[in-house]
Amino acid sequence: QADKAEGMERKRGMLGNKEMKKTKDKYLLAFFLIYMVVLFRITVFRSTFSLYHVMENGTINLSLFQDYIPLIRQERWFLVLYLFVGNIIWFVPLGCVLLASGKVKGIWSAAVCGLCLSLIIETLQYIFGTGVSELDDLVLNTMGTWIGAAMVRLCRHYRRGQGRYQE
Repeated sequence: QADKAEGMERKRGMLGNKEMKKTKDKYLLAFFLIYMVVLFRITVFRSTFSLYHVMENGTINLSLFQDYIPLIRQERWFLVLYLFVGNIIWFVPLGCVLLASGKVKGIWSAAVCGLCLSLIIETLQYIFGTGVSELDDLVLNTMGTWIGAAMVRLCRHYRRGQGRYQE
């Protein structure tokens, strides 16, 4: 009788875990979709977006971090911080969601996904002329994705140390 009750309790606990995972997955998906809409709105579909001038106004900058030097000399610290840190911060959530959802298994896989998404955004910015397509952005966005994934990995490591680790 006790074994049967224990088996039923274990089964109920497993169902609870499955339901919790489904709920977590729903929240992650909703967050991810909102995040992507906001990200594409601020990077590609800006107020300057237009289908009338496709492939006419795009600019490419392949010099790594060279545009920061004049800004630093002019002591435009807010702009330097906004461009540098902003490019990192906007991709941290991507790394978090990718690793937390289990869509990728490792930090470097998440970083590659971040690089690919950044490349898509930079290409669209060039095509629609809604921003300068910069090598800096690819590097910083990838770094942000890596940081986000690393944060999830660190949280999991910490929770495992507390006896609550779950993949």
